[in-house]
Amino acid sequence: MPAEFQSWKGIKAFTFQTLSGRWFMVFASLLIMSVNGTSYMFGLYSGDIKSSLGYDQTALNTLSFYKDLGGNLGFLAGLIYEIIPPWMVISIGSIMNFCGYFLIWLSITSRIPNPHLWQMCLYMCIATNAASYSNTAALVTCVKNFPESRGSVIGLLKGLIGLSGAIITQIYHASYGNNSSYAILLVAWLPAIVPLLFLPVIRTMKFDRHQKELKVFYHFLYVAIGIAGFIMIIIIIQNKFSFRRAEYITTASVVTLGLLLPLAIVVREEFKLWKSKKQAMNSQTELNIVAENTILQAISPNPPKLKLTLLTWFTQIFNQPERGEDYSILQAVFSIDMVIILISTTCGVGGALAAIDNLGQIAASLGYQKRTISTFISLVSIWNFLGRVLAGFASEILLARRKFPRPLLLSFVILLSSVGHLLIAFGVPNSLYFSSILAGFCLGAQLPLVSTIISEIFGLKHFATLYSVGSISSPIGSLIFNVKVAGLLYDEEATKQLERLGFAREPGKELKCAGVSCFRSAFLIIAAASFLGFLVSIGLVWRTKEFYKSDVYAKFRGENEAASSSEAGQGAVETAPATGDLK
Repeated sequence: MPAEFQSWKGIKAFTFQTLSGRWFMVFASLLIMSVNGTSYMFGLYSGDIKSSLGYDQTALNTLSFYKDLGGNLGFLAGLIYEIIPPWMVISIGSIMNFCGYFLIWLSITSRIPNPHLWQMCLYMCIATNAASYSNTAALVTCVKNFPESRGSVIGLLKGLIGLSGAIITQIYHASYGNNSSYAILLVAWLPAIVPLLFLPVIRTMKFDRHQKELKVFYHFLYVAIGIAGFIMIIIIIQNKFSFRRAEYITTASVVTLGLLLPLAIVVREEFKLWKSKKQAMNSQTELNIVAENTILQAISPNPPKLKLTLLTWFTQIFNQPERGEDYSILQAVFSIDMVIILISTTCGVGGALAAIDNLGQIAASLGYQKRTISTFISLVSIWNFLGRVLAGFASEILLARRKFPRPLLLSFVILLSSVGHLLIAFGVPNSLYFSSILAGFCLGAQLPLVSTIISEIFGLKHFATLYSVGSISSPIGSLIFNVKVAGLLYDEEATKQLERLGFAREPGKELKCAGVSCFRSAFLIIAAASFLGFLVSIGLVWRTKEFYKSDVYAKFRGENEAASSSEAGQGAVETAPATGDLK
């Protein structure tokens, strides 16, 4: 045992340092993200909703649209984050999550009278919107605590959101077997409880530059990839053999242990920091090296000076600063760069969501077994994770070493997604495995790229809100491609098949379609739209080429070095507000 830990006081001080440090906050954020991607599990239980409530495909896709609307309409969560501390934002999300999903579960299990479609849409919107509160609180806080590694931070955290579908699927099988209606009950209570366990941990902290922090994030990444690889192997085995509940409990236990493994990395890094501080400051008596933030610091920023006339206020919206400076919310929203981002991702993300949300029905129409649908959902989740972490870490490396602009990488990803849509449209035999991989990967890769691009172009001052603005393209794309294209064309084809068999469509009865023709027209349209999104995104590449040739983080790095020099001159660790240098 190290000499520092031979007394209870030393152990207590080190424990306090670990639990209040930046790295434990990262660990807590990883766990929150690993259970908050519940919207990607829709394909697992959508069949239960459709059959128990007698929905046709248009009604189901309408419900799916409200799922995407709730999951991506985080604008309110971002605004709330700017005026209240993160722990309150997380609490709001947990309450909404449980209420929304629990009402859905009560509805499909006939424990309450069958709700109208608009009521189910409301339940679904509330349930999926809850994730934006916990995710915004965790992700934005991490970015502010590690601003110079924001690409890796966003990629890692968003990666675990993508992987959470596969993680929760394993826990669901271990808890409830193959009763898919109970998957909704699981996503009602699990994502509500986990964030509540870490309420005091998620907070912005005083800047403390760590020279090798990117290396630490790589270690977190290796653990996450290990979990994804294990789940991938288990999926292959589960697809070949019939698992009993005992086997599912074993695999779920291994996944849970994997999620707890980053705690060892946290302890290691805090011990290194402990030793370095002890060596550098032998006379230090205050062992809490990371300044605590109070609620007052989070909710009482410097009050703005509201002395502008209406005309001046209006002109300032269009008098935008240089890229990389802090934009106001309206300056960013009305900028051409933001418009290009929204149009291109509406096509790219919207098309990928249409493929993922209809995956269960696509598989059924092509004759795949019901057990295989769970495999597709897990494949989407794993490749969603890989797309997110690869886009986050690879774009960070390419930008730092080659000045490779992130918008160009975003363009390539959108172009790649159109290939997967064409495979679905033409119904190539056994290609749905590859299509689900492409859909998951391309959706996953786009999300961290868009978030990081927004943080770089428009600054970090209002990132909590602008990060959510960039997500608006998802529900818009879902409405266009999922409801108005895929849903309507599926129902038209299913009705034609009934008429050819001499039957009439019965209102309120599930409408089924079989064959490649069910989704062919829809995904030809979606593939063309994705190619259009690629062309539009090239415009952002051209507009930002000079910006990405420069040192994107130069201004921020200079400010932090000045702040560090000022603190060194004072000769003591101060407890100044952590958000001061960012806001």
